Amino acid sequence: MARTLSAPVTVAFDYTRSTGPVLGRFLTGLRDGVLVAGRTSEGEVVVPPLEFDPVTHQATSDFVEVAPVGTVTSWTWVPEPVKGQPLDRPFAFALVTLDGATRPLLHAVDVSSPEEMSTGMRVRVRWAEERQGAITDIAAFEPDPGGDGVATTAPGTDEPVTGVVTPVALDYNYAASPEESAFYRGLNEGRIVGQRCPACQKVYIPPRSACPADGTPTAEEVELSQTGTVTTFCIVNVPFLGQKITPPYVSAYVLLDGADIAVLHLILGIPAEEVRMGMRVKAVWKPREEWAFSLENIDHFAPTGEPDADYDTYKQHL
Repeated sequence: MARTLSAPVTVAFDYTRSTGPVLGRFLTGLRDGVLVAGRTSEGEVVVPPLEFDPVTHQATSDFVEVAPVGTVTSWTWVPEPVKGQPLDRPFAFALVTLDGATRPLLHAVDVSSPEEMSTGMRVRVRWAEERQGAITDIAAFEPDPGGDGVATTAPGTDEPVTGVVTPVALDYNYAASPEESAFYRGLNEGRIVGQRCPACQKVYIPPRSACPADGTPTAEEVELSQTGTVTTFCIVNVPFLGQKITPPYVSAYVLLDGADIAVLHLILGIPAEEVRMGMRVKAVWKPREEWAFSLENIDHFAPTGEPDADYDTYKQHL
């Protein structure tokens, strides 16, 4: 039996949000080399400032500056940093109570070994060389040799920080089922392979290990036609980050001849406004040297020039 396929996958996007007046003030301070805290109704000095008082629930309005030096109250060692952490070498995560604050701030302490860390040690901010109004404007804390920890670079703007963009990413390894593996191997050979349910005789693409209609395992491999019918579609008019095709273009569900479920793909080779339900299309493959174990081997679907399919032939697949 052929081995199942697997591949690393990364899902990523940029998360954009407005900061509001409280966190915006804190981030503006970081950009300017100043640590801004908020004072609560009970006299606690918290950094970053809380947007709302935990007792009165009123918006925070009392702000104070705290020192860029402080005391480690607790810490943990990170021997093997992972992607996205503050440093690319072993470091400590620590709770640091800055001078003037009553609550600690969580951040990285840049030391070479855990023997250099201790609860109660004095540390200071090491500012990033270029600051933009983000928590990463604090590059890390480091043992305090004395001094005032003043930032050494100027922001170059007086505009307050009102929004942040945070990259979000998830890395994982996707393992295909034996049926999916057969599907992807077929694509690498220029074939489109589905699976037939022995009970209801429906043909699924991509294949399922079991029929979703009756739960019967799908054991019969079926090579499908490379022509099909557009069932439903949408015209993409709005550009977005990472887009490979200039709008407008059409993304459509194509019901391949012999299949009982439509596959989503691009429709090209025809003006977007002329694409329609029932239009007959065929697979257009990329050059052979660009093939891989991927549905992207099919570059797009294009009109065959045949008469449109009768609605009754695909109405159950919308």
